[in-house]
Amino acid sequence: MSGAAADTAAVVLGGVLLGLLGLAVGSFLNVVIYRVPEGRSIVRPPSACPGCGTPISARDNIPVVSWILLRGRCRTCGERISARYPLVELLTAIVWLALAWWAVAADHLPLLPWLLVLGSACVALTFIDLEHHRLPDAIVLKLYPIGVVGLIVAGLLSGEWPLAAAGIGVAVWLVVIGGVWFISGGRGMGFGDVKIAPILGATLGWVGVPAAVVGLFSAFALGAITGIVLMIARRAGRKSAIPFGPFLVLGAGIGLVLGDAIWTGYLAMIGLS
Repeated sequence: MSGAAADTAAVVLGGVLLGLLGLAVGSFLNVVIYRVPEGRSIVRPPSACPGCGTPISARDNIPVVSWILLRGRCRTCGERISARYPLVELLTAIVWLALAWWAVAADHLPLLPWLLVLGSACVALTFIDLEHHRLPDAIVLKLYPIGVVGLIVAGLLSGEWPLAAAGIGVAVWLVVIGGVWFISGGRGMGFGDVKIAPILGATLGWVGVPAAVVGLFSAFALGAITGIVLMIARRAGRKSAIPFGPFLVLGAGIGLVLGDAIWTGYLAMIGLS
């Protein structure tokens, strides 16, 4: 086998393994999404059908595949199993693969372990926020020490310590998000959004200040566009509560992947490049 063919095979194998791990993590995230808002343990008791209480066997707990084979219903009682379960599993696998691709392409591979943790948490927080309109401390606050360790590991592996840029990212996200929360008295932004802002800001700032700025702007732009669309469709009014956590996550993703390109394009458009 030639060197190029061996490299291709290694990339494909790595992608398959990473995708499978993402599916497995997504299966665990379904437990987190279901139990954390209720204040329940994510370890005990084992997963069971909410309809009949029958513990879910190993053969019925294979990510995506079991849901398809069971046609979205419990094997014992026929209770419908939400399509959210395979959706979360597939989405987590896609997020893992996308983050790995970006980390390799952007030469930020040392940051990948932390990004996989953060990306997985963001998947869970997105679904929780959409359903319960809150970002639980049980998830958000744990990201602080994990994030510090993750960035230290990235610094040790890469030999680069962009602490000033990370600090700017924290300041920008916290001042803007916290400012909206404070000025609106908590009506324009939830305090959970304020708590997660420094985490996202620090991570994007570590990549670069443009990523942090573009990510924050994208979050507000996506939120505004979605709100306008919902009002036009009469699915929401001016006083409707729309969870902002998913927009923070999406905006952060845009800033991470496209931040430099958008920033450079903007500067060129206004003649500053």
